[in-house]
Order: sequence, then structure tokens, then C-alpha cells
Amino acid sequence: MKKLTTVTLVACFVALTGCTNMSKGQQGALSGAAIGAGAGAGIGALTGGHAGTGALIGGALGGVAGGIYGSNK
Repeated sequence: MKKLTTVTLVACFVALTGCTNMSKGQQGALSGAAIGAGAGAGIGALTGGHAGTGALIGGALGGVAGGIYGSNK
């Protein structure tokens, strides 16, 4: 779990450094996916499920929601 958290945080920092040339929809999708993946992994680990599965589901849902929100902003 500690390794997954470290990899997720590093990926988020690397991904967010390149957001300056993105549209608002792209920024929202990326941010939503990162937040959703982190939340999904945490919830999956806390409930006794698989953190990886939670991260995939949370990332997908967060990316869609963030893209919609960013496009409407």
C-alpha cells in the first residue's frame, strides 16, 4: 500500500506540472482522474477491497466528472 501511495503521488505531481497548455476540460479531466484514483484507492483499502480496483474505478469516474465540470467552466 505504501508503494502504491508513493507511485500515485509522484504520478500526480508529474502530470500536474504539464497542465499549463491544456484546455479547462483537459485540466478538469486530469485533476478529476487523479483525485478520483486517490480516493478510490483509499476507500478500497479501508473497506477491505482491492486498492488497485478502487483506483481504476475512481480514476475513470473522476476523469469523466472532471472533464464535464472543466468543459462547463
